[in-house]
Amino acid sequence: MFTLHAHSTFSLLTGTIPYERIIELAKESGSNYVALTDTNRMNGLIQFAKMAEEQGIKPILGAEIIDPHNESLSIILLAKNNKGYSKLCKIITTRNLKENFTLAGLLNENLSDLFILCSSIELIKSSLERIIELPNFYSELIVTEKWKLKTRKLYELSKEHRIKFVASHPLYFEKEEDFILHKTVSAIRLNSTIENIDKSKLVDEEFYFKPPKMLKDTWKKLPEALKNIEFIVNKCNVNLKFGIYKYPKYDLPEGETSYSMLWKLAFEGLKEKYNPIPDIAIKRLNKEMDVINRANFNDYFLIVWDIIQEANRRGIIFVGRGSAGGSLVSYCLGISQADPIKYNLYFERFLNDERKDPPDIDLDFSWKERDEIVKYVFDKYGYSHVAMISTTITFRARSAFRETAKTFGMSEYEISKFSNFIPWSSAKNLGTLAEKFPEAKSLDFSDEPWKSIVRIASKIAGYPRHISIHPSGIIITPKPITNYVALEYARNKGLGLIITQPDMYPIEYMGLIKIDLLSQRALGVLRDTIEAVSKE
Repeated sequence: MFTLHAHSTFSLLTGTIPYERIIELAKESGSNYVALTDTNRMNGLIQFAKMAEEQGIKPILGAEIIDPHNESLSIILLAKNNKGYSKLCKIITTRNLKENFTLAGLLNENLSDLFILCSSIELIKSSLERIIELPNFYSELIVTEKWKLKTRKLYELSKEHRIKFVASHPLYFEKEEDFILHKTVSAIRLNSTIENIDKSKLVDEEFYFKPPKMLKDTWKKLPEALKNIEFIVNKCNVNLKFGIYKYPKYDLPEGETSYSMLWKLAFEGLKEKYNPIPDIAIKRLNKEMDVINRANFNDYFLIVWDIIQEANRRGIIFVGRGSAGGSLVSYCLGISQADPIKYNLYFERFLNDERKDPPDIDLDFSWKERDEIVKYVFDKYGYSHVAMISTTITFRARSAFRETAKTFGMSEYEISKFSNFIPWSSAKNLGTLAEKFPEAKSLDFSDEPWKSIVRIASKIAGYPRHISIHPSGIIITPKPITNYVALEYARNKGLGLIITQPDMYPIEYMGLIKIDLLSQRALGVLRDTIEAVSKE
């Protein structure tokens, strides 16, 4: 038995096991499946599923959803199929964006493509009429010293009302001694010290990895609870179809296909760029159009063309750059300004039949006007189909050291004495900085509490701390974006910016198409200079 309730480090500043290690633990224990259920988010689900499949182990994709109005109420949702996965993304998004979200309200929705696990007696009692109607609802039975009494009551309630139940053991840290890691990251999250932390905000000290045999022995008197794990696992079959691209669609005029429209635009551009048109240009345009069409990137080019057309209409300066500069189609559409024939630039570097990933077109705009273009993209293609991509901010050496030291109650003065000499490097090196970096030769972490601080900081190295906005990445999806990923507000909620929970790497795994709209201060200066000169 491997648990259906597991938290990775993407349960931000709560879980302490990287998702990669959760997969390793499942494999090492002989399990044929592995689950991930991070709290109110799915940042790690896509890469977790990909890695599990590559390791030959079945991924069970889920999330823990906590009621924002009462944190003692929570449920675990597990996707049965792709519809269930999309529903999970929608639920997480709604929970993060809508202030009136409640679990009681959620239970009244159609959740038939999800399994629901719940250990909250209060929630079950308050929604009992609805719950007894749900064939996919299970009471989550947890057996630890602290949970024994509550689990007994939950079991009796379940038997009384014929609610199914399932054995569970929440996983937050790998080893019993790793509870200190959970306490440390929780103290960082709560802006507290370890000594003064609100213990009600911590998880059970027994929520560490326990061998399957130990858990089976625990549940041997209630085999039904174990059988229901097997039943749920067999029914969960999500296939995220990695490597299949989800191309956005351009809104075409009646009677046009994306290929015919792109061809017409490219040929019109060709006539403007060359007079007369040389045979080599005709041959190259035909060749590039064939490759673009086979790769199914016609709509992608049309969307980029549409963006630069709008920039031109508004008088916004832009520059197309990157390997797209080697494309004659890009040149004819006005995306790039360099003649690839004149300068002997290779289209194949940008796109070829062997390339598996989508082309990457970068558009630079003035820092003053880039947001205007981003808003245009949202307005044109729909807020339900467009989102900014997130980036994952992780603990580095200095931040891991500083934040850990704060949880030990060290003063800013004491922390700075050390942190100012810590290079911008991985926190994995903290213990040996003095040996590797000349600027750190004065560091001595041999005395307590610094020895413990360094030991813990080295372990939380690489943990995600929060997510932020990618400086340029934006995705446009053919179906509503929450079919593929969950969304949330960026850290500064007041700005109203909504971003994807997964960052650019899982976004690419999912086959979602990214366009980079960059903000360049130099273009802003150039624009101001042109305006100033024109006034003279």
